[in-house]
Amino acid sequence: MNRIPTPHIEAKLGDIAKTVIMAGDPLRAKFMAEKYLENPVQYNNVRGMLGYTGIYNGKRVSIQGHGMGIPSIGIYTYELFNFYEVDTIIRVGSAGAIDNDLNIGDIVMGMGACTNSNYASQYNLSGTYAPIADFELLRRAADEAQKRGYRYKVGNLYSSDTFYDDDQTALKQWQKMGVLAVEMEAPALYMNAARAGKKALCICTISDCPFKNVATTSQERQTAFTNMMEVALALI
Repeated sequence: MNRIPTPHIEAKLGDIAKTVIMAGDPLRAKFMAEKYLENPVQYNNVRGMLGYTGIYNGKRVSIQGHGMGIPSIGIYTYELFNFYEVDTIIRVGSAGAIDNDLNIGDIVMGMGACTNSNYASQYNLSGTYAPIADFELLRRAADEAQKRGYRYKVGNLYSSDTFYDDDQTALKQWQKMGVLAVEMEAPALYMNAARAGKKALCICTISDCPFKNVATTSQERQTAFTNMMEVALALI
C-alpha cells in the first residue's frame, strides 16, 4: 500500500530533502525557510504544520514544524524517516534551563534525553532504553558553535510530557543529576531515528530560566534564536 501522502504530510515522494530541520513552532519553520533558503517551496500545510524545501549553500534541505510534545514529533519524524526516505533530522527548539550556568540565548545540544514519557514501551525492551543523538552530528554541531564563538553546553536533556507539572520540585530532582535543560520532544526523535537506522540531533536555545524567573516572549522564541538555526544549517 502506498503510504504517501500520509495523514499528516501532503508531500509527494521526492518533495522532501534527505535532511530535514524541524521546529516545534511551524512559524519558526516558516521564518527559517524565508530567511535562509533559496527558492523555498512549501510542501505541507496539513493541520498548519508548514514544511518547505529549498537550497542552502548549494545543498537541498527541508525545514518543517513538528508541533508540541513527544506524540506530535513522534508522528512527524516517523513518517519522514520511514515513508519519505529522510536520512537526518535536526530539531531546533527552545528549552528551559535546569543547569544554573545556562542563561537566555545559550545553546544546549542533547547528547542524551531523559524523559518521563512511556514512548519506549512500544519496543518491548527488557530494560530502560537511553535515547541518544548521532555522535557525528553532535560533534560537528559542537565544533561549529565553538568556531562561531557561541555559548553552548553538551549533555543530557530532560524531556517532559507535562509543561505544567503538578510536582513543583521535578526540575530540581533532575538538576541534581546534571541534566542541563528541559524540553518536550527529543526522546521520540532519537528513538525513531534509532529504530529506523537514521541520524538525529536536538539543538535547543534557552528560552527561559525557571530558577531565575526570566523568560523570552513568544515572538523572540519564533524569530530570535538564529544562532542555533545557523549551527543546524551548517550540518547539512
